[in-house]
Amino acid sequence: MKLLVVEDDPTTGDYIARGLREEGNAVDLVADGKDGLIQATSGQYDVLIVDRMMPGLDGLSLVKALRGAGNQTPVLFLTSLGSVEDRIGGLNAGGDDYLVKPFAFGELSARVAALGRRQPPAEQETVLRAGALEMDLLARRVTREGRDIDLLPREFAILEHLLRRKGRVQTRTMLLEDVWGISFDPMTNVVETHISRLRAKVDKPFDGDLIKTVRGAGYRIDA
Repeated sequence: MKLLVVEDDPTTGDYIARGLREEGNAVDLVADGKDGLIQATSGQYDVLIVDRMMPGLDGLSLVKALRGAGNQTPVLFLTSLGSVEDRIGGLNAGGDDYLVKPFAFGELSARVAALGRRQPPAEQETVLRAGALEMDLLARRVTREGRDIDLLPREFAILEHLLRRKGRVQTRTMLLEDVWGISFDPMTNVVETHISRLRAKVDKPFDGDLIKTVRGAGYRIDA
């Protein structure tokens, strides 16, 4: 992946950049919020790793400016501020994940990888298809064999996730991260329950199942 690290502490910044490069990533490192904003705006990055507390332009302001400009690159906040209110503030500012210092590099790497798996939709793609199933993203309408299928918002999001990744197995973790926006296992069967409800609407009334279970791996929709 191509990553941008915005961290004003040189020791921490070098440590993160070196570790991520050793894993095969291309990493740019800047030590100032204003430079970080310029770099993030001008470059094409998969994930941004942003320190929250920096002189000049702080991390929250940096991310708010990016989101205001339409930049939706996933952001992982790094900070020593670990209260619930601080976490909420970071997420409300447009952050996608939040890691409190001090942290283990292995956890940082895993969280960056998780964010990198989130694939933004192609802007020109407004209709997704699989066989006789069609999803119109602008009209928020799903049909199969010409028959309307009424989906709840979460069911729609799951189906969209699977359709955008046709032919590829999507794990429970991937669905939790993309559809529910959580990067930890809540230890519930929420994914399985929603997949079951989605199948009852998308597959059971028709001939042939589109949503496949890949035992021990996850779910997949084939073309």
